[in-house]
Amino acid sequence: MTRIKHPQFIRLILANLDWPINHVSSGEPKMAVLKVKFTKINRGKLAQVLWVLNWVSVMTGMTLFSLGLFLKVEIDKRWELMSDEVHSVPNMLIGVGLAACGINFLGGKICYDCVDIGKFLRWKLLMLPYIICTLFFTFFILVGALLCYTMRNALEEALYLGLRDAMRHYKDTDMPGRCYLKRTIDMLQIEFQCCGNGDFRDWFYIQWISSRYLNMTNTEVVDRMRSNVEGKYLMDGVPFSCCNTFSPRPCIQEHLTNNSAHYSYDYHTEELNLWQLGCRQALLDHYTQIMQSTGFIVILIWLFELSVLTGVRYLQTAMENVLRQGDPDSESDGWLLENSIAETARYNFNIIKNLGKCYQVDDDPNIDVPSSSQFGQDPVPTKGIPMAS
Repeated sequence: MTRIKHPQFIRLILANLDWPINHVSSGEPKMAVLKVKFTKINRGKLAQVLWVLNWVSVMTGMTLFSLGLFLKVEIDKRWELMSDEVHSVPNMLIGVGLAACGINFLGGKICYDCVDIGKFLRWKLLMLPYIICTLFFTFFILVGALLCYTMRNALEEALYLGLRDAMRHYKDTDMPGRCYLKRTIDMLQIEFQCCGNGDFRDWFYIQWISSRYLNMTNTEVVDRMRSNVEGKYLMDGVPFSCCNTFSPRPCIQEHLTNNSAHYSYDYHTEELNLWQLGCRQALLDHYTQIMQSTGFIVILIWLFELSVLTGVRYLQTAMENVLRQGDPDSESDGWLLENSIAETARYNFNIIKNLGKCYQVDDDPNIDVPSSSQFGQDPVPTKGIPMAS
């Protein structure tokens, strides 16, 4: 049987209960961080301004939700060209946006009631937990903004593997589940003016023409397939969608590395015939631009939410000091931290350490069993138990 050390536990609870009384009786804290003095009129104006700003924050929450939804839709447009799910950032923005709407709606109600000292009493015990939760919420907004700038590497790898697999199935127009990939890649190369994964040479190493459209009675075709270890029909050619529409001459799609096969043509210097940019880089630039713009907007929202949180903290401390003074019309001080940062950290550490001491458990199973000496009786000696021979 276990037992909690009740005297020590009670002493610590009483000490914690007596702390606010001793603290108030000693006067205002001398080391408060960024202390500001508020009159009754200033407190009312601050509450009204924060009420408006919280409703603006509800709109910023809807903006976060819309940005996450837009990013999710943009990624889903080309999900077949990505190997992995890269929805962590949009899902986080959607969740944070919904949370912002709820938290700031509640904050607007609290700030509206803080105009009246009587209504503030209903929220007095809730304001500090609300501020702590909002602080964590604003931290997640900052994390979402930073993820927008660090998503590039994961996105690049997903695009590389996804485009590689999609190009391998370019020829499978008669296979269910893959028949759409040819049109998808062709539209991608035309829309983004790109060719291949890294560049147009990627098409040289895969068979992108289906065997249904190869004349197997042609000796050149058969020899080309036999010359490949895997029996694939490889050629120095590209699909039509790689052709550069700004080229002054008809597009050259086959025998690209054979200068003698075309008139006035040099494989090494020709740059207008095909799109030179790889589709991985084109898509990466497209998504990077979206992510950077989204990250910038999220950072602005984070700064705005942080300023609103700062105002709510000033309002909370100013209103609590009015209650301590007992005069609703008097001036009161508001601050961000009641003591210096070092003292606040030390105080919180001591609270955590003392709570750990309160719940120390004794392992003695007989700790609650009274001894016989307590009743004036002599202890009875125990006899040994004879062992069987």
